[in-house]
Amino acid sequence: MNTETPDITSGTPSLPAARRLLRDIEKRFPVIGEYKPLAIGIDKQLFAAMPELEKKLARIALSLHTNSTPYLKGMLKGTSRFNLDGTPAGDLEEAHRKHASDTLRERFKVAAQKKRAKEEEEKAQHERAEKLQKLAEKFSPRR
Repeated sequence: MNTETPDITSGTPSLPAARRLLRDIEKRFPVIGEYKPLAIGIDKQLFAAMPELEKKLARIALSLHTNSTPYLKGMLKGTSRFNLDGTPAGDLEEAHRKHASDTLRERFKVAAQKKRAKEEEEKAQHERAEKLQKLAEKFSPRR
């Protein structure tokens, strides 16, 4: 299957293609690779700079970027938004910083819960293995 073309059944561009596009955009525009808060409407700047872009694919790539943990952390640290050329594009609103903070907090909470569940499952498996070993020793013929 060619990942460069949209998925015929859903009509949506592929995630691998969006990730490749994001890597290309990061190389061309350092402000994106530095995870600085981007100007509102950055997609319009991107389409003006790269008119050959497929809009749906580019928006998926931007969504991957702006929902990434490094970008959200950059939103917490930042005070200004930036254009593609790296020039300031206005102040970062507190509501947007709060949204980033809330998103990260929830993301880390879910990750911690998954980690605890995995550790508990591993502990239970270890305990089962120990019990089986003890039973095997108890009932195995002695030589």
